[in-house]
Amino acid sequence: MEFRETIQQYAGQPLSRQVLLDALQDYKRPWDKIHELVKQGLLTRLKRGIYIPGPRLNMATPEPFLLANHLAGPSYVSLQAALSWHGLIPERVYEISSVTTQKSKVYQTPEGKFTYTHLPLPYYAYGIRQVELAKDQSALVASAEKALCDLVATTPGILLRSVLQATELLLEDLRMDENMLHNLDVSKITSWIPEAPKMESLAILVKTLKSL
Repeated sequence: MEFRETIQQYAGQPLSRQVLLDALQDYKRPWDKIHELVKQGLLTRLKRGIYIPGPRLNMATPEPFLLANHLAGPSYVSLQAALSWHGLIPERVYEISSVTTQKSKVYQTPEGKFTYTHLPLPYYAYGIRQVELAKDQSALVASAEKALCDLVATTPGILLRSVLQATELLLEDLRMDENMLHNLDVSKITSWIPEAPKMESLAILVKTLKSL
């Protein structure tokens, strides 16, 4: 059976080391075969142990948010990537930003740049949703509220001290959609503050959102 037919059942999903070893179990040296498939353009290596179908296979590839979940875990897509996906910021995002309980890290891959910023438990676990990206593809993504809080909590230099300062950050610096800000659930943000980094800044954020 051809390699393409063997992995067709995994179309649209990242290919783990175990999946490839199972698919190539008839080979005496499967790792050599994997290297050969990469050179032939039938596989694309994202990092050690994580692959996707290569350009010559002409198969569906995973959505970037799904790849982000798999490249480093535990993690979920947040910060600018999630804010853009929710429509809160107008800019198109060219790197996929996530948060993780592990060390901060960056992966530069053939599919783009993926960044991971550390956040501690239990705050990390709040406001995560599983969203459907495409058929048979879903990923963990921060809610709009959590993505905004994560941005404040993890960005060096953001220390909110007044409603005026926070308003300028949201509407001028980040150019957020004010109507969408009105729809954020401030009660959720309030419930996260006792466990969050930069508690004072998030308290000002809540006060600002209520004032808009």
